Amino acid sequence: MDENTRYQVLRNDEEQYSLWPVDVEVPAGWETVGKEGTEAECTAYVDEVWTDMRPRSLRERMENTGA
Repeated sequence: MDENTRYQVLRNDEEQYSLWPVDVEVPAGWETVGKEGTEAECTAYVDEVWTDMRPRSLRERMENTGA
């Protein structure tokens, strides 16, 4: 990856995160979360906020079944 590339952080409906170049159209099913920066800055942000790697639907299902 080019070290000069600027990234943005995306999140999908399952609350999973991804880095995406700012100059590339956001793919369907993903939305920006308002964080842009270098790959390292965006990765650090994702590491901070994405503390439960399970998809949202699985977390909800486990909470509802008492698992």
